[in-house]
Amino acid sequence: MIHEVDEVLHALLTEEVLAGTDVQLAFDAPTKEWEARRNAPTVNLFLYDIREQMARRREGRIEEYDPAGLVVAEHRPPRYFTLSYLVTAWTARPQDEHRLLSVLLAGLVTYDVLPAERLVGSLAGLGLTVPLSVAVPPARDRGLADIWSALGGSLKPSLDLVVTAPIAASTVFAVQPVTDGLRLRTGRRPVAGTGAGGGRDDRGGEPETRRLRYPDPAAGETAGPVGIRRARGTAADRQRRPGTGGPIRDDRR
Repeated sequence: MIHEVDEVLHALLTEEVLAGTDVQLAFDAPTKEWEARRNAPTVNLFLYDIREQMARRREGRIEEYDPAGLVVAEHRPPRYFTLSYLVTAWTARPQDEHRLLSVLLAGLVTYDVLPAERLVGSLAGLGLTVPLSVAVPPARDRGLADIWSALGGSLKPSLDLVVTAPIAASTVFAVQPVTDGLRLRTGRRPVAGTGAGGGRDDRGGEPETRRLRYPDPAAGETAGPVGIRRARGTAADRQRRPGTGGPIRDDRR
């Protein structure tokens, strides 16, 4: 998931925010050694912190339905993680760095989420939004001055870019559907007789076998499988396409 966020940010910045410029993009740690090797105007996105967003953790299971409304799999809810990037501009003059930071800030504040059409891999497959924030004050235990001290460099103007990305949890597949229904077999019911012998009088026809509720697939009868849950109530409503009443598949993973 982390490399997929990197890929989306790289495409977003190079193809939109910084389009038409000769500015390079890097994800390296901005140490003194890296700065010495730099030979062109560069925007650096250094991933300095990864944390789970505990407020969004959910318990239970999420059911996945097929087009007929049957439960085919169960998923644990996705987990959300915040990826924090230290965004800096590197040029020959501080004024140019400030101008470049201004371009980055103006371009990034227009996005509350990463554009859905740019999501790749598992991020695209989940079908969930990926929130994005920029220049929001970091938590008290994440002072940017401490980051620069750890990198061994001097304090430099920067933007704090935070992406909250989901990770798909494991899938638990539903049990195989039961296709055999309940059978009820009845015999002739004895009835107390009133004849001279005082015995019992068997009345009725031949014994009868009746299949309750579900047809027999072996006999060419068709019906939905037995023993597997169907979407009902609001869950069923979510599986129906508005205006048609037909079920649709939930392809989110």
